[in-house]
Amino acid sequence: MGSLTEIAVRNVKAPDRGQITLTDDSLPGFGLRVSQGGTKSFVLVHGKTRERITIGRYPVISLAQARSEAKHILAERTLGRARPKSIAWDEAKALFLAACAQKNKSRTLDDYTRLLKKHFAFGKTQLADITTQQITHRLDRLVDTPSEQNHALVAVKVFLRWAVRRHYIGNSPCEGLFPSKRPPRERTLADKELAGVFKTALKGTDAFSSIVALLVLTGQRRGEIAALQWSWIDTKERTITLPSFATKNKRAHTFPYGKRTTAILKRIPRASETYVFPASRDKVKGKPATIFNGWGKPKEAFDRKSGVTNWQLHDIRRTFASNLAALGVPLPTIEKLLNHVSGSFGGIVSVYQRHNWLPEMRDAMQRWEARLGKIAR
Repeated sequence: MGSLTEIAVRNVKAPDRGQITLTDDSLPGFGLRVSQGGTKSFVLVHGKTRERITIGRYPVISLAQARSEAKHILAERTLGRARPKSIAWDEAKALFLAACAQKNKSRTLDDYTRLLKKHFAFGKTQLADITTQQITHRLDRLVDTPSEQNHALVAVKVFLRWAVRRHYIGNSPCEGLFPSKRPPRERTLADKELAGVFKTALKGTDAFSSIVALLVLTGQRRGEIAALQWSWIDTKERTITLPSFATKNKRAHTFPYGKRTTAILKRIPRASETYVFPASRDKVKGKPATIFNGWGKPKEAFDRKSGVTNWQLHDIRRTFASNLAALGVPLPTIEKLLNHVSGSFGGIVSVYQRHNWLPEMRDAMQRWEARLGKIAR
C-alpha cells in the first residue's frame, strides 16, 4: 500500500471482524495492526520465524516514533549487537510510557508520566549523555518533600532500567541511588483539624470532596474508595462490599455505613454507570477512561479551604481507628472495619473465624457518626 502516513493511520477503519494489518513498503516488516474494537498497534514482523513485535499503541506513540523504534530493533537484530547509538530522552520516554500502557495499571502510568515530566525534563538530550549528577541534582530539589523525592527516584529508576534492557544505554545512571528511609507516620488529626477537613468535604461538590467525606466516615483506603463501583453498594442493607481485586490485601471486604454516608452517596452524580468516581472524560471517545486519580491539585485547593495543613489522606484512616478505640470499640471490630488480616485475625484465626462482625461494625459506625456530629458542629 506504499508508505504509511499519519493521515492513513488516523483514518483507517476497524474491520467488521478479526484484525487487519497495513504494511509499510518503506520499512519491510513494519506495519499497523487494527483490531475489530478499533485498537491500533504498531508492529514489526522479523526473522525466519516471522516473530511479531508489538511496538506500541497509536496515538500513545506517533507513526514517526514507531518507525524509528522499528529501525532500532531491526538494526539490533540484524547486526547481532546493541544499537550503535542512543536516542533522545523524550523519545525514549515516549516509548517507555507506551510500553507501560500495555501492562501497567492506569494509575501507575499516570504517576510515571507526571513524575518524569515534572522532575526530569531532559528534552532532546541523548539518553547516554545523562549523568548520575544530573539525576541527583533534580532529586536534591525535592529534599523538602521526601515522599515526592522517593516516588520520583523510583519512576526514573524504572525508566532507565527499561532503557538498559532495550540497549539504549549500557548502564543506568541511577545505579547506587536508593530511596531515603523514613520513619512510619504517626500523624492523627486533632478534633479541630478533623472538623475542618470534614466540614470542607461536606461543603464541596467535586469528586475529591466526596471521597474525603467517605474516607472520614468509613476509614477505608483512598484507592479503595476511589475505585468504588455502584454495584458494590447495597442501599437496602446499607453495606459496601469491596471485591478482592480492589483491596490491598486481596480479600473481599464488606462493611456497613450510616445515615451520613447515605447522604454523601445520594449527592454524587451518576457520571458513569459503573464507577462512583470516574476519571475525566476521554478526549477521543467522550467516555470516562478510568477511576478518579488526580490527587495533587485538588488536595492543595482543599487544604486552602479547610485551613488544615501537613496531613495526608491516609492520616484520616489512622484518625478513624484512634477515635473508635477512644469510644470503647473493641480492637477486633476496629480491625474488621479496616480489613486488617494481621493482629486479631492473623494466622490460624483467619482460617477458622467466619463471623462477619456486621452487628458490631454497625454499632461502631453509629457511634462514630454521632462523634463526628459533635466534632463538626
